[in-house]
Amino acid sequence: GEVRISNFLLWQAAYTEFVFSDCLWPEFGERELDAAIAAFHERDRRFGGVKDTAVAA
Repeated sequence: GEVRISNFLLWQAAYTEFVFSDCLWPEFGERELDAAIAAFHERDRRFGGVKDTAVAA
């Protein structure tokens, strides 16, 4: 379930959100693009912050 970027442009990729598809480029079409956009919209963005999971006492 893990994907490596092999240290490719690490500084430029800071705060970048990647979507990986099993579909190869020649077959990548509208359906795969819609799935990638849907996956992007489902993500919880914190913009570098930490999600507060502590319960108020």
